[in-house]
Amino acid sequence: MRYDHLMDEHEAAVKTTGRKVRDAPKNRADHLVAVIAALKAGHRPTDVASWSPFSAAYLRRLAREAGVPRAKKGGASLGA
Repeated sequence: MRYDHLMDEHEAAVKTTGRKVRDAPKNRADHLVAVIAALKAGHRPTDVASWSPFSAAYLRRLAREAGVPRAKKGGASLGA
């Protein structure tokens, strides 16, 4: 069996909590915690946004508010 892409724990958490937010907006806080954790772990906001129901611009704003440093331009994601 071959896996082209193995999901790390942050990606799995963002995707799982993102689905819960779509089903019930009350789960938003859990999703935001997962998003901030992924960003602090070094994942690019663009990648995290692709796993989340929220836009990249909104996630970048959340990152700044949480004290996550800006990603370097052209930087690779941890998952790449």
